Amino acid sequence: MGRGKIPIRRIENSTNRQVTFCKRRNGLLKKTRELSILCDAEVGVIVFSSTGKLYEYSNTSMETIIERFNKQNNNHHRLMDATSAIKGEAASLRQQLQHLQENHRQLMGEELSGLGINQLKHLENQLQMSLNNVRNKKDHIFSDEIKELQQKGSLIRRQNEELHKKIDLIHNENAELKKVIEARHKEEERAALKPPCAIKNRYDTLDPNSLQQRQSQPQPSEPSAEVMIMGYSLKLKM
Repeated sequence: MGRGKIPIRRIENSTNRQVTFCKRRNGLLKKTRELSILCDAEVGVIVFSSTGKLYEYSNTSMETIIERFNKQNNNHHRLMDATSAIKGEAASLRQQLQHLQENHRQLMGEELSGLGINQLKHLENQLQMSLNNVRNKKDHIFSDEIKELQQKGSLIRRQNEELHKKIDLIHNENAELKKVIEARHKEEERAALKPPCAIKNRYDTLDPNSLQQRQSQPQPSEPSAEVMIMGYSLKLKM
């Protein structure tokens, strides 16, 4: 028959308990040593017997292992504390969100069946305050827009005035230019109506009246000689 399974509970007999302790302690230390060699692990084991006797094993310095353990344990505790704090903050934020959602639904007129008179009055006051804030904000926006439009209107009026001044200046310049043109036309007309001056030389056109007068004058009987000098005719008596 095979060996039966030993129940895991406190051994009442002190002798049997001590024998079992020695056997299992030696097996534990053996397994610990094998673990450190096979897996290149840093291992430390501390065992106190029921009589208070200390048994320990470490493949390196026990103080180094304990210091490392304390450091890791502190880091673990800090991490756990931070995790707990984050969880607590998340739970608080979740509650605040739920409360805000509930208030929002109540402000929208929903889920009012469980509210009493005082709560309904409080809700009414909140709605009135919200409405006043909305109206004040709307009036402020309208006032700003009106001021902006007034500034734009003043700017447009100034620009229109400047344009009117420029137009008047152009009209005046056009009127002056028209006067100058009319004056020139009048001068040209007067110059066209004025008779031309006749110059008695052989290059100018002879006036028919003067030619007839010359023909009607008696010719001298004395012989004469006609000499041309610089385009003018001179008659010399012989």
